[in-house]
Amino acid sequence: MSSLISKLYEFAEFHLDPQNRVLRRAGTPVPLTPKAFDLLLALVQNGERVVTKDELMKAVWPDSFVEESNLTQTIFMVRKALEETGDRRYILNVQGKGYRFLIPVIERVANGQEIEVPLSSPGPESAREVPSHPGRFENKKLAAIASALALVLLLASATWFWHSRRGPARQPAKIMLAVLPFENFTGDSAQEYFSDGLTEELISQLGNVDSAHLGVIARTSVMHYKHSQTSIPQIGKDLGVQYVIEGSVRRDSERVRITAQLIEVNDQSHLWTREYDRDLGHMLDLQDEIARGVANEIEFSLSGRRPIQASREGSVLFSGTKSYEAYDLYLRGRYCWNKRTGDGFRQAAGYFQQAIDKDANYGKAYAGLADTFSLMSTWYIGPQNELMPKARTAALRALALDDGLAEAHASLALIKENYDYDWAGSEKEFRRAIQLNPQYATAHQWYAEFLSWQGRFPEAFAESERARQLDPLSLIIARDHAWILYYSRQYDSAVKQFHSLLDLDPNFERARNELIPSYLQMGKYDEAIEAADQWAGGETPWMWAWKAAVYGRAGRTGDARKMVANLERLPDSRPDRCATLLIGYLGADEKDQEIQLLKKAYSEHSNAVVQLKADPIYDPLRTDPRFQDLLRHLGLEK
Repeated sequence: MSSLISKLYEFAEFHLDPQNRVLRRAGTPVPLTPKAFDLLLALVQNGERVVTKDELMKAVWPDSFVEESNLTQTIFMVRKALEETGDRRYILNVQGKGYRFLIPVIERVANGQEIEVPLSSPGPESAREVPSHPGRFENKKLAAIASALALVLLLASATWFWHSRRGPARQPAKIMLAVLPFENFTGDSAQEYFSDGLTEELISQLGNVDSAHLGVIARTSVMHYKHSQTSIPQIGKDLGVQYVIEGSVRRDSERVRITAQLIEVNDQSHLWTREYDRDLGHMLDLQDEIARGVANEIEFSLSGRRPIQASREGSVLFSGTKSYEAYDLYLRGRYCWNKRTGDGFRQAAGYFQQAIDKDANYGKAYAGLADTFSLMSTWYIGPQNELMPKARTAALRALALDDGLAEAHASLALIKENYDYDWAGSEKEFRRAIQLNPQYATAHQWYAEFLSWQGRFPEAFAESERARQLDPLSLIIARDHAWILYYSRQYDSAVKQFHSLLDLDPNFERARNELIPSYLQMGKYDEAIEAADQWAGGETPWMWAWKAAVYGRAGRTGDARKMVANLERLPDSRPDRCATLLIGYLGADEKDQEIQLLKKAYSEHSNAVVQLKADPIYDPLRTDPRFQDLLRHLGLEK
């Protein structure tokens, strides 16, 4: 009898015929590879039951050992064949378990007469077992079930058609994506720079694809999940993203193997996966290939939106070098630069220079050098009059090679602001950087600070919020936001912001140190001294400076003068001597000394004077004509 029985599975507009191994949509065959057909059949035959990954691997590859990526890739092929969309899902990825078929399925059995038996249906009824002998059912009951299912399918089809005509209205205006840190599977911790560099480069490339519709979370935030066991849903919630990319890197002296997969946060479904095995010399082309593959798949999953990559079609996403050796040195430089320490900056400068030595036309290496010298100067790591000219030379060379480098424009803006006091020129460069790469969180962060120093606080907060959206877990961006609150005289809010940073990372000592200015303005001198006593690194010029400011405001003039004496004994060669003395002199009520030092700082192009208009600590000097004259020379007052 069994030889006379043939089965046909029906779902939505599809018919799956196991005997002839064909999938049809409305009578038209749908191309499927043999393994994709076997996988679809296994899911369909199990109705709405969750089929584990092990079960599927055994069903599709019964006599072979294959990696799980094969299963993910085959799931992806089935989704493509069914033309799955955001509004019409067929397969659900059940995190940590397996996959479940979502659509009601009817098993049609032909044995002289056609009988329809539901394998699954919506609601609690789907949990019932399928009868092994459908012929024993009463015809009326079967007819009722079939009619009910037909009605359900009709309503489902109508709903799906209606949604598809409406387009992706439920999708947010901008899709947000996070590229999680690529895992270093080389077994060598010294290769971390390579996997981190690949992560950063992919973030940069995807950020250039279509900034109007695709937002990419910045490197600082995603690095919080390096070696983390945080679940995909939690990451999506933390970062406010709908999609994440996971990946891994293996490399030896000649070849690299990269695995990447795109996951939708909502149901943890794997939309796209690829494994690349290439010569290291082809790394630059490979990054472009991965970026385009991800962009295309996100567009497919949205169904109805114009292709995300359309605005960049035919363009080269990667702007750099054809020398792998130069590129590798550039990655090492960025890895060190991202440490944001004195030693890290010095190491970064060395690597960027080596990359330039390998390829004198490598624009991104010059941009890295400009970034490094600029921050070393503004962080008082070296002499400003040496570092800023070097930064300018590197930035201009980078732009001469490629005017489209947002990082180089942002670095040039920093130079014009902090060294030239050219506010109009600086703003032009910041706007150009943001225009070129709206996803560049650092450009928004630095531009927000620039605006706050001019007292343009509504604009500053808007830029700061944009930076925080792009890099939501960045402590340094959140810290700069707190400073803007301080400059705008919102001291309570600034204190709360600094405390929130300490809640996130109790080791972020800079946040504890920087509570002092707000406490000072609020008259909370005991809290300010307590924070100063906990200064990271112990007795430092910056601690002396702020203690002098607090002691002076609290009426302890003698204690303030002792702190200033410590500062005055510092050698003139210290890059931070001027900046710390400016704070100390105010605390000791040395106004004449303060004005003379401000004039000297201005003549030496020190960035210690750029916040004079906004910083409340200078309020005692605002009525002094000499101070007003200095503001005019700085271009901060008309």
